Amino acid sequence: MKGEKGAITTRVLVLSVAAVVALEAGFLAVMSLVSADGILFFGLIRLLQAAAVIGVAVMLDGDLSAIGLQKHTLFPGLKKGLLWSAGFGFAALVVLGLLYMAGFDVRSIFHTRMPASRADLVLFLMVGGVVGPVAEEVFFRGILYGFFRRWGVILAILVSTGFFLMAHPLRSSFPVTQFVGGVLFAVAYELEGSLMVPILIHVLGNLGIFAVSMAI
Repeated sequence: MKGEKGAITTRVLVLSVAAVVALEAGFLAVMSLVSADGILFFGLIRLLQAAAVIGVAVMLDGDLSAIGLQKHTLFPGLKKGLLWSAGFGFAALVVLGLLYMAGFDVRSIFHTRMPASRADLVLFLMVGGVVGPVAEEVFFRGILYGFFRRWGVILAILVSTGFFLMAHPLRSSFPVTQFVGGVLFAVAYELEGSLMVPILIHVLGNLGIFAVSMAI
């Protein structure tokens, strides 16, 4: 990866996975015992997971270069992320248009149940559209992809995307959007070397899917 200081070490991987799993287990345990706002609590857990992973990287590596968050790449990463998002958005519109003309129900791809109240909708967009994508990119691309990258780009893409798919609710059909997204995020990270690129693509992609879901 461009700008890569070094691969994610085994210590960083193990401690990051342990922190993420422990917080996820704690979230499920608390939700089974108390009546709480699920989406709000989910957002808090994702924030804690991202903070824990970043904390592990800083504690063991001294900075965030290994997970693609070097200071000098943050702003350029945002600009490149916008370009990637625009290009992918255009390509997605073309593909969806072709599928629609072929008689495919494209609405099934964007099936997301949106909250009814305005307050819940804003919270859902913040958590599902911003907090969730940031936390997922820090872990799946920053940590998992960064660790498995030493054995080749293809393996790293497949492994990080595979775990990314397993982290999302399973449906009867193949999760096309998550699979395409996982591959795209990893490729963008590989080519640009800044985690800000897949973060922005992921954030804008999720928000775009939510916008389409509300429109149709």
